[in-house]
Amino acid sequence: MDFTLTDEQTMLRDAVRSYLAGRYPLVESRSAARSEAGWQPAVWEAFASELGILAATLPESVGGLGGGPEEMMVIAEELGGALVVEPYVGTAVVGTALLRGAGGPAADAVLSAIAAGGARIAFALTEPGSGREPWDVGATAARDGDDYVLSGAKIVVADLPLATHLIVAARTAGDRLDRDGLSLFLLEFDPQAPPAGIDARYFRTIDDHHTGDLELADVRVPARALLGTEGRAWEVIDRALDDGAAAVCCEAVGIMRRVVAETVEYAKQRKQFGVPIGSFQALQHRMVDMSLELEQSVAASYLAVLNLDAEPYVRRRAVSAAKITIARAARFVGQNAVQLHGGMGMTEELAIGHCFKRLTAIETEFGSATDHLHRYAEVTAD
Repeated sequence: MDFTLTDEQTMLRDAVRSYLAGRYPLVESRSAARSEAGWQPAVWEAFASELGILAATLPESVGGLGGGPEEMMVIAEELGGALVVEPYVGTAVVGTALLRGAGGPAADAVLSAIAAGGARIAFALTEPGSGREPWDVGATAARDGDDYVLSGAKIVVADLPLATHLIVAARTAGDRLDRDGLSLFLLEFDPQAPPAGIDARYFRTIDDHHTGDLELADVRVPARALLGTEGRAWEVIDRALDDGAAAVCCEAVGIMRRVVAETVEYAKQRKQFGVPIGSFQALQHRMVDMSLELEQSVAASYLAVLNLDAEPYVRRRAVSAAKITIARAARFVGQNAVQLHGGMGMTEELAIGHCFKRLTAIETEFGSATDHLHRYAEVTAD
């Protein structure tokens, strides 16, 4: 199997890397993430107009460039290395997977807006009291004439304060733990003035990303808000979550590449007892172990990405294996980088502490290592 990037993919990587190196400095990006806005709209516009990365994996029929999972991998890794907080994964990966999987004119219109930089997606799935199974959904959507009425609560809705559109998973049939009976609904959303019946509360996570909780109290939406076939959304959701998990695995690889490189460089410069600490054999061994974890993570991310279009059981097995591997590596690399930097490792001035926080968050995004270990066991037992 050839893991070499094509010329086009190499150009894409170099273009994203060059842009971020020149226009995404750590201090400014952290300040923007902690501001009231929470992000840099000009950067998002550049992602669409200058770099084209929001359209990279979309079909040409909606204004995309016709790329696939490999292009997503290249982009996510570069964005990870720069600690980008703009909602690429939530919109250009998970959001587009949901819209493409559901299909229909309304979905295509939003996909075109995503490609142009005019739409950002927040996916409301997880609920208070949800268990390990992502299909554990109790929010309901009851048919009432020509409308649906949505009721329920959602928590930790990624990118909610930045969204222009909200995709809500709600149950139109079945019991809470049934995979059948789930439906998706597309709502226009203004974080400053949510639709009637929606109470939104926003907060910033430890890695400077933005999320929120929702309460839906008899929210009336027209029937055209339904995405895809009523009650048949689980397969669409399952694929979108795997796409998201693969994307954050690639993001973690980009972060770990930066962490390992900056730790090695720091060890060459920092002196103790009159010599660089990188000359100490024990610390050399530690950095070699970090490099080995990184290389295993690279291989695991390739496994996930190259199997996203495979049969569902193959895809699930590959993504879960990658998530388990990278969750372990992220913790090992992050913790050791902080230790090797000493007190400097957690300062605001260095990227290491910010990288460690983001790696810690990625450990549980789209399912923890324990969740994926259970799923891997289920898939391989079938």
